[in-house]
Amino acid sequence: MVLAIILSGLILVIVFYFISVNNSLISIRNQVENAFGGIDVQLKKRYDLIPNMVETVKQYMAHEKEVLTNLTSLRAKAMSGNVSEEEKMDLDAQMSSAMKSIMVSVENYPELKASKNMELLQRSLNEVEAQISAARRAYNSAVTKYNTSIEVFPNSIIANSKGFERKSVFEISSAERENVQIKNLF
Repeated sequence: MVLAIILSGLILVIVFYFISVNNSLISIRNQVENAFGGIDVQLKKRYDLIPNMVETVKQYMAHEKEVLTNLTSLRAKAMSGNVSEEEKMDLDAQMSSAMKSIMVSVENYPELKASKNMELLQRSLNEVEAQISAARRAYNSAVTKYNTSIEVFPNSIIANSKGFERKSVFEISSAERENVQIKNLF
């Protein structure tokens, strides 16, 4: 009789532990999705700024048309709605590179640089880029917490049985890791 009560109590503790870990893993996974949604919001802001910037810059930069066309193409692809998280990360890296290229080119056009529209767009873009950076940090933090939660024992047993999979952190490209050559900017 006592053994049956102890065994029942042990089974009840194991069931509650399983439920608790499962709920915790779901909560952490949802935090990752929410953090990625935060990146999406900031990228949407950036995408909304791009057409204004392209129109402003187009008047001055006729021979940088290829960069502008590429940027517009990347924006259209990102806005299509049928891209995965990994593809969004890749598109974001490509857009960041194109935006940097345009900003460097702006330096070659004093009248564009002095334009109030361009000045406002640059400020807005700098603000959005800072917000994207903060959203990436929040996402990476949530992903790290999630990955740790599904990999530690005994959570890993439950995570594997429920199909929880490791997620990738948001990383910059190898080109962005290189030192900036200031002399090339002038």
